[in-house]
Amino acid sequence: MADLEALKQKYAPVIEEIQGFSDLGATLEEPSLDGEQLHLKATVPSVVVANRVWDVIKATDATYTDLHHEMATSGGDTQAYTIKSGDNLSKIAKRFYGEASKYTAIAEANGIDDPNKIQVGQELTLRVIS
Repeated sequence: MADLEALKQKYAPVIEEIQGFSDLGATLEEPSLDGEQLHLKATVPSVVVANRVWDVIKATDATYTDLHHEMATSGGDTQAYTIKSGDNLSKIAKRFYGEASKYTAIAEANGIDDPNKIQVGQELTLRVIS
């Protein structure tokens, strides 16, 4: 019999990643068991966020055979983001893409000539990147 608490602990990074996007509308139902698998049912705001969660799933366990996931997106292929105090493009890239170095892709996609000159309240459109 699968141990719910052990599986929740194993997939804690995934659970935390989903919850980390709650400010953008991500929701996660209470994790439960589905036979021998941890059942995670979530809704995330975009494919950009879904891809980030997938990255964390694969980093946690590349086979994820003990995970039953249902992840729906409530939006499309892009993710809107409003720059907040303390943000920089590297921090935003780390959050959405897992790599701070992808800040250049955000700058290019949003027509930002100088990544060091962003403003609180400025709207960004984040796209799926590889």
